[in-house]
Amino acid sequence: MAVVDTTRTVSEILSRTLDGERLSDADALTLMQSRDLVAIGTAANEIRNRKANPGEVTYIVDRNINYTNVCVTDCNFCAFYRKPGDVREGYVLPHQVIFAKIEETLAIGGTGALMQGGHNPELGIDWYEELFRAVKERYPKFHMHALSPPEVMYISRRAGLSIADTISRLRDAGLDSIPGGGGEILVDRVRTILAPKKTKSDEWLEVMRQAHRQGMTTSATMMYGHVETLAERVEHMRRLRELQDEVPGFRAFISWTFQPDNTELGKTVNETPTSFEYLLVQAISRLYFDNIPHIQSSWVTQGMKIGQVALHFGADDLGSVMLEENVVSSAGTTHRATTEDFCRVIRNAGYKPIQRDTYYRVVNDDPEASLRAAPVVEPV
Repeated sequence: MAVVDTTRTVSEILSRTLDGERLSDADALTLMQSRDLVAIGTAANEIRNRKANPGEVTYIVDRNINYTNVCVTDCNFCAFYRKPGDVREGYVLPHQVIFAKIEETLAIGGTGALMQGGHNPELGIDWYEELFRAVKERYPKFHMHALSPPEVMYISRRAGLSIADTISRLRDAGLDSIPGGGGEILVDRVRTILAPKKTKSDEWLEVMRQAHRQGMTTSATMMYGHVETLAERVEHMRRLRELQDEVPGFRAFISWTFQPDNTELGKTVNETPTSFEYLLVQAISRLYFDNIPHIQSSWVTQGMKIGQVALHFGADDLGSVMLEENVVSSAGTTHRATTEDFCRVIRNAGYKPIQRDTYYRVVNDDPEASLRAAPVVEPV
């Protein structure tokens, strides 16, 4: 009996997806293997325009606060962490330093912070609760988008608490939402190579499941271009989509490529993804995640030029102006931008810039006018 080839062409897949059919894993893999970037990007842009205002691109003004770099997980892709006992380069930020960073953020119209660090054995749940309460006491409207799922899992284990109880206590202390850091690739074969001491795939997903059940929203991420296969990229996306079907809570999906410099893993990875591949993966993610509202461009790893191009390949958000970034820059990739840069890049891409907060609520629908009205500070 002859075997019937059921593999669809790229054009057939895109046509069905645009007609409302959910993208299957097999079809997503076909797109991953494709070189037809323009067609895939065009379809992704069409879906993006259906899910978000086609004339606008959002961004947020916030900063990364890395409260500690001490970590016991020894991830071989990370150039940021230091081992416990490193008295020369290991640190824990005092409250006053964190407060100063928050005040700098507020001074330029920022609305929150992405706060992440390491798995520091010196910090128990009481330390986090005290910090969050102190922040909320001083800055009650400042959004704490903090603690990746692996950090939450580490805190819960150290405290002897369930994940649900840990999240509940942190939320009551002032944690507003959880970022999708530490996701890497949600396939345990890959995670065993990258970070055998870190959370497994099911554990990462369970933290997000419990957060969503408690009414908290989160973001989802993928860091790729190291030891995973194309099929494992699709598996990662499938597990995120399934969780979103089960208990919605992911606001946005952000993917970025592995940054190899100054990392142990970088010594063994021969090739890292090109800009072509980055745009392809982002476009596919927009087509695949029919249940996640926003796709964010990763200008921090790709640079602002590719970040701008990505706005035509499925992304409706340019991410954060980000006053401070330490993790990616530790791996040798350093890109910086201002609110003026964001507005210019978005406008030059053909969109109106809109400043949002972490919940994607509009903070300023005409930031360019605000920039024009800002007083000119004469040099001393």
